[in-house]
Amino acid sequence: MSRAVHERVPSAERPSTRRRAQLHEVIFESDTRAGRYFDLALIWLILLSVATVILESIREVREQYGTLLHALEWVFTLLFTVEYGLRLLSVRRPMRYATSFFGVVDLLAIVPTYLSILVPGSQYLLVIRVLRLLRVFRLLKLSEYVAEGDILRSALRASRRKISVFISAVVLLVVIIGALMYVIEGEANGFTSIPRSIYWAIVTMTTVGYGDLSPRTPLGQIAASIVMIIGYGIIAVPTGIVSVELAHAVRDKKVSGQSCPSCAAEGHDADAICCKYCGAQL
Repeated sequence: MSRAVHERVPSAERPSTRRRAQLHEVIFESDTRAGRYFDLALIWLILLSVATVILESIREVREQYGTLLHALEWVFTLLFTVEYGLRLLSVRRPMRYATSFFGVVDLLAIVPTYLSILVPGSQYLLVIRVLRLLRVFRLLKLSEYVAEGDILRSALRASRRKISVFISAVVLLVVIIGALMYVIEGEANGFTSIPRSIYWAIVTMTTVGYGDLSPRTPLGQIAASIVMIIGYGIIAVPTGIVSVELAHAVRDKKVSGQSCPSCAAEGHDADAICCKYCGAQL
């Protein structure tokens, strides 16, 4: 009898797998009390660590509390390192999570501190930890925001080819305009090279207008006026492309806050029974 029962016990219920499932529930899920407490503690640690990095960049504060801030920075990094390791252990496909958006962000949140040993000053890149606060949407049950983010991502993915063609056309255009302005204005008026003239064309076409370089001749000013008008039209093109794709991507879609126990991916449909990224059962 005991042998038959043992044979019917699936591998998911073995002690090691159960512990991993429990760990996954605490770290990746926010439906339980332990999961909510873990996420709240994590959010506070992220806020405090980012505040520490920002304060350390202020010279007056660094001179007075530099040692303390540096020690806190290492404490936060060690805590996040342990957390990152636990996240990898709690999923069945660690590499899948490690190469996901949040997996990369979690890794980048700890690398700068260790890198600062070799490259002083790189610890200020730790402000990237603020990206980890995106998990607050899951914690606060704001699944509709997750759905909107998924729609926006789909629209950007669908429009990437059109945007690539558009940017390529703009690059060719600024090269031609830059070369033309170099011929019209010449070195005497500050257009000392074609690359510098291309820089002027980019600044003018994007309507930034730094003013550090401007045409002096009447013909050059006429050409600049045409470039400015073209710039207004160019700005509207990518907006229209993305807007059309957004209209196509909008759909009635409910998203659950459940995380895949295999790859830790989120953003699944509310009625999904399998992960749409790796196929594992939810």
